[in-house]
Amino acid sequence: MENRDYNGYNPLEDDMGYKDNRCVSETENKESNGVDNLAFTSSTNNLEKTESDDTTYFKEARIKIPESDSTAFSFRKLWAFTGPGFLVSIAFLDPGNIECDLQAGTAAKYQLLWVVLWSTVLGLYVQWLSARLGVVTGHHLAELCYIEYKKYPRMFVWIMMEIAIIGSDIQEVIGTAVAIYLLSNQIIPVWGGVLITLVDTFTFLMLDKYGLRKLEMFFAFLIAVMALSFGYEFAIVQPNMKELTEGLIIPGCDGCSTKSWLLGVGIVGAVIMPHNLYLHSGLVKSRDIDRTNPHKVREANKYFFIETAIALAISLVINTFVLTVFAHGLYGKTNADVVEVCYKANSPYTKYLENNTAPAETDIYRGGIFLGCQFGVLALYIWAVGILAAGQSSTMTGCYAGQFSMEGFLNLQWKRWKRVLFTRLVAILPTFCVAFYSNITDLSSLNDLMNAVMSLQLPFAVIPTVAFTSSSQIMGEFANGLFSKIFSLVTLIGLLSINGAFLFFTSADYLNNAYVIVGVSVYSIFYVVTCIYLLMHMFRCMMSSRGSTNLITNTS
Repeated sequence: MENRDYNGYNPLEDDMGYKDNRCVSETENKESNGVDNLAFTSSTNNLEKTESDDTTYFKEARIKIPESDSTAFSFRKLWAFTGPGFLVSIAFLDPGNIECDLQAGTAAKYQLLWVVLWSTVLGLYVQWLSARLGVVTGHHLAELCYIEYKKYPRMFVWIMMEIAIIGSDIQEVIGTAVAIYLLSNQIIPVWGGVLITLVDTFTFLMLDKYGLRKLEMFFAFLIAVMALSFGYEFAIVQPNMKELTEGLIIPGCDGCSTKSWLLGVGIVGAVIMPHNLYLHSGLVKSRDIDRTNPHKVREANKYFFIETAIALAISLVINTFVLTVFAHGLYGKTNADVVEVCYKANSPYTKYLENNTAPAETDIYRGGIFLGCQFGVLALYIWAVGILAAGQSSTMTGCYAGQFSMEGFLNLQWKRWKRVLFTRLVAILPTFCVAFYSNITDLSSLNDLMNAVMSLQLPFAVIPTVAFTSSSQIMGEFANGLFSKIFSLVTLIGLLSINGAFLFFTSADYLNNAYVIVGVSVYSIFYVVTCIYLLMHMFRCMMSSRGSTNLITNTS
């Protein structure tokens, strides 16, 4: 682990010659202390020059964008920009999301499909803000946090992001381990699958040696595997298309219990993942964009938005496949109904199924068992392949998000294998203990807990994103306009309210110990104080005036 070298570097300019324009006045800039006023070196030039394993996501020179005199839409240019949005969309399809989908379908049939739709739309909006931030400034979100925030709030935000990344990795480990258990016909125990995930992670690192575009194509292949796997389940189930369409376009949930509404809230928290905003703002730096040319910046913003919209539309289709399959097959059924179906099919997987008259309980394991019992063992294996692809595809994106976070917040670089090893070891420890000492269905509770943990971290990604993109001193002419600022505020308030409600109703399940209550109380103080600091900074950014400082037009 080593510090970056700032020797000979002007702390008020990055190496592209752009001013470090912050959400403060020029007088305040001059009076700021050295650490707080230190601009983070733009890594775009350095990334082209190095072949070090330390370099995040940029093993080769940045991808060139085809030149064209025409301003008309170009598929060649869209193809050149295609990649970051699809990598980001993987977080919309991880095992945590898949489990939320199937539970929502089981509990409320098609009535929560509109939540999936609109949470994806909100996800597209905040991802668009994140991508614009990276394109316009040449910095990713963590780097700008390093520039903008004081040391202690910045360190707390970094810790929260590390927790979010590790929480996501735990879900990936769970999904992969369950898939291996199903595909091996129970020969490999779940705890064995957990240990295997430590090895297969480094296999993915080897793919990085073959170049950026090949890596992006591999992730596209995994998304295609998920689409085909879950699409196959959708085709054999043949859900009611009229009810499906109504569920997508008509908000509401008639006759739904509190649990069903909480599942809807959980979908929002599972779809909009905090570390994804840090990831997207870094991934867009892989394209060779002339940031001194406003036309090129607008063009990049346009194509990145189109690419991300396509990728998230595909993720919406896949999530819809999963929810509708279980809405059709399990809604209104009891655990005893599922057991009866499996007994008739002579399924060997029934030992973990509850045999009672309570509403059917589902997770990624029991969901696969039901499909195998209802439609044959092929359906079970295809489901497991889809879950395996979901878990594995999230592995490398989590690695990149972790590296962006560490390099940005701490101004430190780790080799990729060290970063992966650190994250995966921390993720494996609790997952292995649950898998080894409990049964496979207890992993579902751990999955739900991780969704709550990541919901808790959402303010530390959304608030900085809204703040920086709203500042004319950071974004210049590309700062959010009045309408965008208002919409961003409404989106922020909505997301924080939804996640606050989710945490309020689910926290009681975990606050059953005096030590836990004391720990949570202390943590809550730091949490609230940091959120207040971030919100004050955000409003300061929103009120920053558009002066002579402009990241695009001012290069001296």
